[in-house]
Amino acid sequence: MPYVTAGHPDVERSLDLIQGLADAGADAIEVGVPFSDPMADGPVIQGSSQRALGHGMNLDRTLELIARARVPVPVVLFSYLNPLLAAGRDVLVRAHDASVAGVLVTDLPVGADPDLESWFGEGPLAFVRLVAPTTPATRMREIARHGRGFVYLISRLGVTGVQQSLPPELGETLRRLRAVTTLPVCVGFGISQPEQARTVATMADGVVVGSAIVRAAEESIESAISLARAMRGAMDKG
Repeated sequence: MPYVTAGHPDVERSLDLIQGLADAGADAIEVGVPFSDPMADGPVIQGSSQRALGHGMNLDRTLELIARARVPVPVVLFSYLNPLLAAGRDVLVRAHDASVAGVLVTDLPVGADPDLESWFGEGPLAFVRLVAPTTPATRMREIARHGRGFVYLISRLGVTGVQQSLPPELGETLRRLRAVTTLPVCVGFGISQPEQARTVATMADGVVVGSAIVRAAEESIESAISLARAMRGAMDKG
């Protein structure tokens, strides 16, 4: 599941990238809504958000972009809470109408706001929840119980970004999470090389690649699509 920032490098190339990633073998695509204060993101994705905002990209235009792309794989909307709240209570329905399948909100932990969580949980989109590697098993169970679609396991602490190695405790973290949920588990944060994707794919149900794709898109859309194709090939061989 590659990640792209909507409107990066620009609107039209962002459209080409989303469509190209689907053609390259993505099983799903995570599309990020640019935000001015992306606290969970590292410098690569922060920079892409600032560039996209400079092009006038916002949540409504992100939904327009997804609708235009019309890709044959599920699209998960990645957003911070503020853009969704500012868009109005009908935003989840509008996202569904634009062919969005799920939503991942980085700054709404389980138990933080039951009313908002009900709004997301009862809406038309799969509400994907995040689990950190330090999350206790009882908390993992609670998080997964309130989610739909899949659980997003953050592979390591910190912000997003390219890493040269996988956390040694990843296998054990996955074992603990699988013990408390039957939802598929997708792993993200730091996966940047085809070999890493192959390794994670042997343990998890899905592999999320973000900063490496965004960084490659800075060079060219073709570079990003080529990287995704290499990731797909390595996972299939594994």
